[in-house]
Amino acid sequence: MEYSTASRFHDSLAQFADYDDYLDSKVMPVDLVYLKNRELARKLVELGHKGTVLSREEFQERRAAAEAARSNVFYDRTRPMTLASAGKELKDNFLKALAEREEANRSGKMTSVIFIRDHNTLGQEVSGYIDYAHRLKSHDFEPYFSGKKRLLPGRSDLCFYNWTTHASTSNSSPNFEVVYDDPGGLLFRSKRDKKLLNVDPSTAPGDGSRRTFLQSDLYVHAVIYDHSVRTP
Repeated sequence: MEYSTASRFHDSLAQFADYDDYLDSKVMPVDLVYLKNRELARKLVELGHKGTVLSREEFQERRAAAEAARSNVFYDRTRPMTLASAGKELKDNFLKALAEREEANRSGKMTSVIFIRDHNTLGQEVSGYIDYAHRLKSHDFEPYFSGKKRLLPGRSDLCFYNWTTHASTSNSSPNFEVVYDDPGGLLFRSKRDKKLLNVDPSTAPGDGSRRTFLQSDLYVHAVIYDHSVRTP
């Protein structure tokens, strides 16, 4: 199973009650002997003095994904599909576009990649590519469609770049493999039909794919790439 390694990682996070519990798991008894303060020991772990650790935001995001993945195991396919966008008054073009694609991405008829460039809560400019179908399964989208939260790329998405800190990550998802060493630039390969999605704005997006540029009041730059999933 292609995503088993990531699934096991997410499952390991589910064992922790909260972020402090996660940090405590990396605090050694000898640390408490020398520091004599658990809060200080946790802070040193959080700052990376004991190796690479997840930030509080990353921990909460990935733990939520683990819980959602476990819930999906027991999903009853005979029940009507519940859409997070249903009944919402959507005024922004970006949210309307997501709503139009929600059912198709949830059902597997389509896999969309969302590009967003904007500023995070710290005022830092960030950009990245999000696997919409995967995010729908691992996150509650009701707050996004209700306007309570803004959808932004993160370190666990397909690609992420922070223009202030220059931190960058890339991760394959259940639907796409990241191809970042191609001479033509960044590509995403569909794991369903092996077709390539090209996100270069000066190039056609590829066979079975289309690109939609969106004027949005919520983001500096927003683009959606739709890939129609072909079945053999």
